[in-house]
Amino acid sequence: MDLNIKVVIMNRLDYLIEELIKEDFNLSNIEIPTNIDDKKDLYRALRNIRKPKPISEEYLKIQDEYLKEEIKNKGIIDEKDIPFDEGIISIWQGDITTLKCDVIVNACNEYLLGCFNPTHRCIDNTIHSFAGMQLREECNSIMKGKTLPNGEVVLTNSYNLPSKYIIQTVGPQVDGMPSEKDKDDLRKCYYNSLELCKDKGLKTIAFPCIATGLYGFPKEEASKIAIDTVKEYLKANSNIFKHIILNVFKDEDLEIYKRNIRG
Repeated sequence: MDLNIKVVIMNRLDYLIEELIKEDFNLSNIEIPTNIDDKKDLYRALRNIRKPKPISEEYLKIQDEYLKEEIKNKGIIDEKDIPFDEGIISIWQGDITTLKCDVIVNACNEYLLGCFNPTHRCIDNTIHSFAGMQLREECNSIMKGKTLPNGEVVLTNSYNLPSKYIIQTVGPQVDGMPSEKDKDDLRKCYYNSLELCKDKGLKTIAFPCIATGLYGFPKEEASKIAIDTVKEYLKANSNIFKHIILNVFKDEDLEIYKRNIRG
């Protein structure tokens, strides 16, 4: 990394970290590390645990500069560069926060406030961390302390992400074998997201593997529900979408989705 760029990043991180520490007396004993990667981890952790509330325009300006540069450095992927697997459906392995498309889907919790577990690598944490604090604030203003039922959807801005919007949806939590209601709730996550895009005129959408992480939905069955729901929707709604991306992160998920898209 160029030394001048590194200095700029370090200065931004120091400012952002110091401002968050000032907000909370309980954080006053935190020592700011000197290593840039440790600074990034600390900053992400402090953002993760911060409850939704207003913050200064100066803070948001510097936060946005930092996050946009971080995403640029990760490498922005245009949906136009992702090859199709069947019709307009693609199976794509990568970081959904780098994807330039109309809308990405977040597999969120029922409060829509993101993950409060510091530096947790779930998709909800990652999307909130790279979108910026504005996303948690917007979700809080929408939900007002209420919870979102499984399968329902909410459209939000994407802030610092390269996508135009984010759809927030809650998948079912499964302990063991999924019930018929669990399966129906998962179908709704995909169907309702597609319906919302149709209503808003959004043509390209990327789905993660909803509910297959901590929520415990078996990956094989979840992939079949995702693929079948998208295919059935497209049969009844031709020429609505230009590109539907089923995003996977792990090699295991890629193998499952590639196999089932052919089945």
